[in-house]
Amino acid sequence: MASRRERCSWCGVQLLVPAEAQSIRCSLCQAITKVQPHDHPLAQVRDTINHAATRIINMVSTTVTGPVSSYAGGGGGGTTYGYGYYVQPQPPRPVLLPLPSAHGRKRAVLCGVSYRGKSYKIKGSINDVNCMRYFLVEKLGFPNDSILILTEDETSPVKIPTKENMRLALRWLVQGCQAGDSLVFHFSGHGSQVPDSDMDEIDGFDETLCPLDYETEGMIVDDEINETIVRPLPKGATLHAIIDSCYSGTILDLPFVCKMNREGYYTWEEQKCPQDIYKGTSGGLALCFSACNDNQISVDTNALAGNAATGALTYSFIQAVENEPGLTYGRLLNAMRQAIRGAKTGGLRLSGPIASLINRALFNTEITQEPQLSSSDKFDIYAKQFLL
Repeated sequence: MASRRERCSWCGVQLLVPAEAQSIRCSLCQAITKVQPHDHPLAQVRDTINHAATRIINMVSTTVTGPVSSYAGGGGGGTTYGYGYYVQPQPPRPVLLPLPSAHGRKRAVLCGVSYRGKSYKIKGSINDVNCMRYFLVEKLGFPNDSILILTEDETSPVKIPTKENMRLALRWLVQGCQAGDSLVFHFSGHGSQVPDSDMDEIDGFDETLCPLDYETEGMIVDDEINETIVRPLPKGATLHAIIDSCYSGTILDLPFVCKMNREGYYTWEEQKCPQDIYKGTSGGLALCFSACNDNQISVDTNALAGNAATGALTYSFIQAVENEPGLTYGRLLNAMRQAIRGAKTGGLRLSGPIASLINRALFNTEITQEPQLSSSDKFDIYAKQFLL
């Protein structure tokens, strides 16, 4: 009998199997695959399961070489990322859609869109993701294989930040979420607004994120983000979103927005709408640090990190948490706002405006950007310690 091809049960690569073999070791990932006779009634079912498992596993497999010497990436000798270290796989679970090995108490989706080749390209988005990955892994103890990266630098087609891939990533983030889990969603890219179609917005506009292919496939609306990662959040689980984009003040559609003046005094503003649609969680806590208010523009700048272009929110967020361990949510929000205000005097300007904002950039209009905090629950921001 002639040899035939089988898919590796872990990584999905095709293997050439000798005719009489009952198992084979994959030369790529070293996993052992048991071989069924080609005419076995379960062979077709098994191949379908392996194909589904391969798609999920490829999304969360991350390889990093080191060492990583600094997070900012500015000038010489900064952060180094690459390929070369392979995480030893574990045998897949015998279920239709197996949970990846990354499922655990800390998980993150980091998405940076630079829109290369477009007039509205952004220089700092991928830098933001690299900085955030280093920060989460090296400073906060997130496992490498629990972080899903979506940027235009990724080689896997399922890790390019298209609309469909971003949707899949958000679903993965909350899949099987349990009490005690800490989830992070970070986005650096363009944001926009569209007219509210279901009467659930106070200002009449839905906020949106712009995937790489938003011109053809459309934007991701805040209603969908809330439904995907906020409402399923169970009791005891926590979600932090860090959204570095324009018009992002209520991008998660959370019920409460922290309104703070320049002296640090604040009140929680409830986001009631005529339809009274529930926008909270299933018992967990969801919080969002966004780059600016719903009517403001965020910036891509080198005024904060020297020669490296970064999003103002991402840089100021990481800098504040690193500089002041144990800080409260109120202190963190104030520190980010102060850093961005101070940088404006050093030439903080929008470098990657979306089409509707080009005129403002051309006329050198002053950029107003104040980071915002929204939440699924009200709390004392100066008493509650920030914790990921």
